[in-house]
Amino acid sequence: MSTAPTAAGPATSPAIAGRSQARGPLQRAEDLAISITLVAMVVVPIADALLRGIVGVGIAAAPLIVQHLGLVAGMLGGMIAAREGRLLLLSTLGDSVLKGRAQTIARIFTGAVGCLVAVFLSVGSYQFVQAEQRFGKILVYGVPVWAIEAALPIGFAAIAARLLYRASSDWNGRLMALASAIAAGILVATVPDASTRLFVPALVTLAVATVLGTPAFVTLGGTALVLFWWSENPIAAISVSHYSLVTNPAIPALPLFTLAGYLLAESAAPERLVRVFNVLFGRFRGGPAIVTVLVCTFFTSFTGASGVTILALGGLLMPILIGARYSERDALGLVTGAGSLGMLLPPCLPLIVYGIVARIDIKQMFLGGLVPAAFMTLVTAWWGVRQGRASARAEGRFDVREARAALWDAKWELLTPVVAFAALFNGLATTVEAAAVTALYVFIVETVLHRDLGVVRDLPRVLTECGLLIGGILLVLGVALGFTNYLVDAEIPARAVDWTVSAVHSKILFLLLLNLFLIVVGCLMDIYSAIVIQVPLLVPLGHAYGVDPIQLGVIFLANMELGYLTPPVGLNVYMASYRFGKPVPTVFRAVLPIIIVLHVGVLLITYVPWLTTALPHWAAR
Repeated sequence: MSTAPTAAGPATSPAIAGRSQARGPLQRAEDLAISITLVAMVVVPIADALLRGIVGVGIAAAPLIVQHLGLVAGMLGGMIAAREGRLLLLSTLGDSVLKGRAQTIARIFTGAVGCLVAVFLSVGSYQFVQAEQRFGKILVYGVPVWAIEAALPIGFAAIAARLLYRASSDWNGRLMALASAIAAGILVATVPDASTRLFVPALVTLAVATVLGTPAFVTLGGTALVLFWWSENPIAAISVSHYSLVTNPAIPALPLFTLAGYLLAESAAPERLVRVFNVLFGRFRGGPAIVTVLVCTFFTSFTGASGVTILALGGLLMPILIGARYSERDALGLVTGAGSLGMLLPPCLPLIVYGIVARIDIKQMFLGGLVPAAFMTLVTAWWGVRQGRASARAEGRFDVREARAALWDAKWELLTPVVAFAALFNGLATTVEAAAVTALYVFIVETVLHRDLGVVRDLPRVLTECGLLIGGILLVLGVALGFTNYLVDAEIPARAVDWTVSAVHSKILFLLLLNLFLIVVGCLMDIYSAIVIQVPLLVPLGHAYGVDPIQLGVIFLANMELGYLTPPVGLNVYMASYRFGKPVPTVFRAVLPIIIVLHVGVLLITYVPWLTTALPHWAAR
């Protein structure tokens, strides 16, 4: 997964980069709307749980309210991401390789394609809302469901306009992009048998636009549109899939856990945690490597975005590693590689998304990821310790007073995983309620107890950034589900199972081929697109070969973890390149040894099932 790399201003935290400094009334209104929506998503489930416990009656239809707030937050976040030029990309070739006139033409082309796809998605969403309006269904308190669903066509229309606006820095280029989009739309509407004649050209156009840097949702949504158009199915079906995914009962946990992570990253929590781990492990040979791995894993597990971890912690950890006489190459590789480790550790977003798509209990996925996450963290720390064996020396005695002071200063942050797990596994709270409790806890810690963040000064900025990330992810997930549903309707998964079972007779060989396939997928596709598109194909295959569903999920995510470190889509490589001012090939060479070590870890997770299944099966007894 890649995002358009942008620089942070001097007053901006390193974790939040690329925000526009000058904002008009519309931009401020959008930021306020996403802030209010996310705050409501925290408050409503907690208030509902408290009211049920105190007076025995909660808020009417509270889960439905929160689910539909997730729909609104997703579309608002997508609009803001489009406004800031930070929608998720599958390729950055257009900006990183092309220069001058070629780059200008590429931007106009991708802008035109993106605008056209977003317009068609808006039209399909409008048709869906029209159909829903005829049913007259009420959500709660007299608010019709269609009024909330209207966020879909409005959001896609706004995104289309912004993709068009960002297609060029001048109006001549924007008008060229608009003219191109209109010409393509007219061609689609007027050519006889257009769905057949233009099927291949449309897919080729999308492929070229993807390579040049059109957003991931354009690629996936556009492919779904072309397939539905070719098979003469209504494009409103894509919006039905989008709506069903973003209003899934577990989806609100995504922005809420992410919000907790962003609040931590934007406060002084990174400094406090680095101080704790440094005083505990820093004096030992290889200790700085252990510090780097533990702190990065902690933050990625909550933010769900390893790029944020690199931006927020890179400036703190690189000097520690260099000061311990690690080579610059090893230090760069360690910070870049450690940023992806939290992907298997609860409550990271990919675990939740996988559980939703594969229809596995999210708590079971959390338990299944614990031991593999610890194992992958351990082998990475081992590599770091080994690299530091000849250069990093233990110096001085362990300072008990400093350790006590550091632990006391960071006690509230260190309790965050305890709060999250206690809320998740106490049997009284849902996943969404647990996420809301975690977000509220971190908010109180950083704004009231530590006072690192101001409610007025900082909170709107953090809420907007969280919404931006979630909006970009939900756009991809929603349209990708439409594409996936087409594949299911076309019986592609069933055919894949039949062919694979007839060709591969060994479970061991199947697992090896699965890892090879997932490595390629991780190199070419962002993790969220991969989950929605590939998981419905792989789950039946895993069942056919007797692979435990939870183990299959952890194998999948462990391989996708490596995708963060591998070009052309590897987000960590690009983020580290941007953060430390190093060429992408230099970063990749630095992180290559960790990739090899993690591959060994993936193989052990693959062929030692109890690493994944022991905790979930024990908890289910």
